[in-house]
Amino acid sequence: MNNEKPTHFIHEMIEADLKSGRYQSVRTRFPPEPNGYLHIGHAKSIVLNFGTAKKYGGQCNLRFDDTNPTKEEVEYVESIQEDIRWLGYEWDELRFASDYFDQLYAWAVQLIKEGKAYVDDLSQEEIRQYRGTLTEPGRNSPYRDRSVEENLDLFERMKNGEFPDGSKVLRAKIDMASPNLNLRDPVMYRILHARHHRTGDQWCIYPMYDWAHGQSDAIEGISHSLCTLEFENHRPLYEWFLDNLPIAHKPRQIEFARLNLTYTVLSKRRLIRLVKEGHVRGWDDPRMPTLAGLRRRGVPPAAIRNFCEAIGVAKANSTIDLALFEYHIRQELNRIAERRMAVLDPVKVVITNYPEGQVEWLEAINNPEDESAGTRKIPFTRELYIERDDFREVRPNKKYHRLSIGHEVRLRYGYFIKAESVVKDEAGNILEIHCTYDPETRGGYAPDGRKVRGTIHWVSAPHAIDAEVRLYDRLFTVPDPRSEADKDFTEFINPNSLTVLTGCKLEPDLAAAAAGTHYQFERKGYFFLDPDSQPGRPVFNRTITLRDTWSKIAKSLGQK
Repeated sequence: MNNEKPTHFIHEMIEADLKSGRYQSVRTRFPPEPNGYLHIGHAKSIVLNFGTAKKYGGQCNLRFDDTNPTKEEVEYVESIQEDIRWLGYEWDELRFASDYFDQLYAWAVQLIKEGKAYVDDLSQEEIRQYRGTLTEPGRNSPYRDRSVEENLDLFERMKNGEFPDGSKVLRAKIDMASPNLNLRDPVMYRILHARHHRTGDQWCIYPMYDWAHGQSDAIEGISHSLCTLEFENHRPLYEWFLDNLPIAHKPRQIEFARLNLTYTVLSKRRLIRLVKEGHVRGWDDPRMPTLAGLRRRGVPPAAIRNFCEAIGVAKANSTIDLALFEYHIRQELNRIAERRMAVLDPVKVVITNYPEGQVEWLEAINNPEDESAGTRKIPFTRELYIERDDFREVRPNKKYHRLSIGHEVRLRYGYFIKAESVVKDEAGNILEIHCTYDPETRGGYAPDGRKVRGTIHWVSAPHAIDAEVRLYDRLFTVPDPRSEADKDFTEFINPNSLTVLTGCKLEPDLAAAAAGTHYQFERKGYFFLDPDSQPGRPVFNRTITLRDTWSKIAKSLGQK
């Protein structure tokens, strides 16, 4: 992986602003709408806004853009705060756009008095028709030249609830012939008789995003309003409102490319479909790109931060390979995850020459990347479990270094064992593998110097605990599920994105696995305890495999 630090055009602009004296300090904000759960795309904005404020010794606010009461809920407000704290950030001030409803209304009245805003009776569809196109100018609304007095009266009556939803709007009076469609008399207020999660029934008119956002930035003293690229064409409107109001402090809007990932959808509309149509088990399903889903899957927050910092910020949209995100997940988990042995598809091994009833406690390393993690004791007995796939009756070829009849293998931390025979049921399924062991090879080395190339993991049968293990994989089978115009993106859902294994056998100390602890199941991947766990019956989610297996899959499918 390329460790070269990416350029950061936003920080270059901020440093120029500080040097010129345009701003004396840096203040940013993260302004989500509380109408859903945050996803990995939002994480990029969180890392950028909070990280930028920290870099320059400034402040970062969390401000909820709660201007649409029909879609917003307290549940989302709370989940967003939880996600930001989980990522490792704390806001300087908690604000809501609804804190400024009185001031926004007063400023709207001022624009009306100055002849810069008017009440329009056109319907939403009529407004769209009058707006024109990219190549044709718009037409003035027949209500555009209402008198100041009539507009003031109508706007107050809108606020007082005299008109039904959709019957009137307040529009800024700018330029219906502007080449920028956002400046063709944009809507500032619409009528919504809906209860707000904070202001209750106090208001029945609510500001549009373009009207609320810039003014909220100004009120809070935001220096740099960092937005995704789709707001670039909105910047002239952002600045028009600031220039036409008595606002001394004028924030600077800077746009950056949003995050797009392969094998992932980040559209809120598509994510809602995944949940509502039952393709996933909810917003925190570990296959979802939501922060709640990533947290439940066991993705460390540091991996997300490192990934966002590694990709940097760009001025043009592009798509990042999911493999890069997975690389950062593996890097962080390799550093912090304690090692354990877990047998996911068990078959019993009986060591026929090992004393019955004897238990040896072998020392195992918790994390070779972290000496402070120490060691643990694991029991070794006559009966063990190994992976069914780690045994073949007949050695298939010379490159096969796992267990087979007449050949030795090393047990991790234990002894050399040699398979002698098998016990099968009537259908020919292997029930037990009978082996012998060499008592001189404790620790995995032979005094006579003989070499054993294969090492496999195992669990003591009398001490093993049963567990359910959920193997999660990529939710989609193609890099861009949106790419086929004639197909619905759900047609590309990976049918193997979740495999549930029961009867798995784990090291005994995993019965007391702590929530929030990351584990590497040796040779199997990284795993994380799921909230569905019950005392004595843990459930583990696979966060990620030890290696990237998708490059081979993509190659077999002919993908580049």
